[in-house]
Amino acid sequence: MAWASGYNPGARPTRRKTALSNRPGNGTLIRKILVLALISLCAACGPSTGGSENEGSGANLPEITAGDSGRSSGAAGSSETTSETTRAPGGGTTRIEAEVVASNLEVPWSFAFLPGGDALVTERDSGRLLRVSASGDVREIQTLPEQGAGEGGLLGVAVSLDYERDGYIYAYYTTQQDNRVVRFRMGERPQPILTGIPVNSFHDGGRIKFGPDGMLYVTTGDAGDTANSQDRSSLGGKILRLTPDGGVPEDNPSPNSPVYSYGHRNVQGLAWDAEGQLFASEFGENTWDEVNLIRPGGNYGWPEYEGDGGEEAEADGFINPVTTWPTSQASPSGAAILVDGAIPQWEGDLFVTALRGECLWHLELDENGNVIGREPLLRGDAGRIRDVAQAPDGSLWISTSNHDGRGVPDASDDRIIRLGPAGTSND
Repeated sequence: MAWASGYNPGARPTRRKTALSNRPGNGTLIRKILVLALISLCAACGPSTGGSENEGSGANLPEITAGDSGRSSGAAGSSETTSETTRAPGGGTTRIEAEVVASNLEVPWSFAFLPGGDALVTERDSGRLLRVSASGDVREIQTLPEQGAGEGGLLGVAVSLDYERDGYIYAYYTTQQDNRVVRFRMGERPQPILTGIPVNSFHDGGRIKFGPDGMLYVTTGDAGDTANSQDRSSLGGKILRLTPDGGVPEDNPSPNSPVYSYGHRNVQGLAWDAEGQLFASEFGENTWDEVNLIRPGGNYGWPEYEGDGGEEAEADGFINPVTTWPTSQASPSGAAILVDGAIPQWEGDLFVTALRGECLWHLELDENGNVIGREPLLRGDAGRIRDVAQAPDGSLWISTSNHDGRGVPDASDDRIIRLGPAGTSND
């Protein structure tokens, strides 16, 4: 299925708002242990009620540092211990270990877990699809025929919800003509199920995930043409919703269209809470990155607005983000919400990876999807962080992206790191 763009770029003026949201809000195994001391958040550390985030990393939220040791520059087998402080309900303390599961990877971009607990991992630049066990065994499954440059390449991966029966793996990758979604069984030739997504060396989107409704969600970038985002006949600058075979669900917002939401610049993170609410992390241009609560058929404002446009944006029919950051603090990519996880203090919270911000953002959500607290984790310890996913054991896995041309890699980069309760590592 291919879609073409027919948007007239002169049809709308551009008004980019920069107001801050005032909403609340290989196989060699290398281990490095980081102890996260979880303490209660003081009453003064509540959500922001206004002002500019240029004054700090969330004026009313705690600034968390990862200790004086900073990132490791060590070789395989080295270890280090450092500490961070964060909140826990009721003032209790819990130790959380961060351990390196795999190292020396080439820009690992996305995770998807198989029923047995192993992770499928894509490498953006090499085109390799890897299988990584919790104990650190890394095996190459196959190389996919990506032809990307810059931010393009082999990007998202997803596993069929009925994998034990059908064996399907889904991937999003770049060709010379487009970005596309394919499906295949291990070792087989990939078959396209969606083609014609706009392509460039930047703003290629690329995250794919199955939602709780069984549909496949796909994030796309505007591919450098901002007109794509407001053009509902274009696949660029959108969140798309497909059936597992690539068809258009009958209950999509517009008949015969895969477009689920639009007005996006470059979405790279998708996460659902326990109630089925969808959150998406999105790269801004020069001022504000953002997280949005996605509504079917919603228009999120790009390129008319960047960040929170307040009442003016809402009057124009756009949906404002639930939280924003200055671009220097985020450049958000992957996203995950801990649901029935192994870390009780973080249950129901949203985690967003930060490339330029070089941390894992931890955002506390209320029942309505508002951000009521946030803090950076692992700042200074891992460098650029690309993806985060909940593993079958309830831990969080994250990947670094220090070999993507914009980072400063350590000798062991890139790495996959597991965050879980102390004493639960998979030796």
